[in-house]
Amino acid sequence: MNETGATLDDVLTARREAGKAVVNVDQPMVKLVVFEICNEVFAFNATAIREILAETTVHFVPGCPESVEGVINLRGDIVSVISLATILGRAEAQDQARRPPQILAPRILIGHDGSICSGIRVDRVLDVADVAKAALQPLPTALSDSRSRLALAVLHYRDRVLTLLDLGRIFQDFARGHG
Repeated sequence: MNETGATLDDVLTARREAGKAVVNVDQPMVKLVVFEICNEVFAFNATAIREILAETTVHFVPGCPESVEGVINLRGDIVSVISLATILGRAEAQDQARRPPQILAPRILIGHDGSICSGIRVDRVLDVADVAKAALQPLPTALSDSRSRLALAVLHYRDRVLTLLDLGRIFQDFARGHG
């Protein structure tokens, strides 16, 4: 009992009834960068994202694979920008054949996996969130081959299903020419 005469069980019961979640602070957490592509929600582990750029001009480079949108100038370094929508097989991905010489990308995540650093264009960055590792669920069996190869887990995020992607696998596929 505390000074008001309530036991811990009474306090926890009152909190649950008030609609407040009881949070276990000892739970292992993971920080995610949550973003949207073609009205779907995805995330990368935040340790793989070096920075988030807003409204960056992407310059088209002729002869690049379909999954490469172009390059950006990142403080004097030329960095490739890959189209995650294309890699994920999204029908809404920009038609590469009619691509303008430069586009203004709404958001670019600068990702790294130790050996590769590249930009990933996304439609919107929704959040940088701490998520309990226990909330990560195994991949559903109905996930397409390209997604299941690139995904680590799924979880519920703001009444939507979020797919946690493996940036290292995306970069490995991209480097091998499969992206």
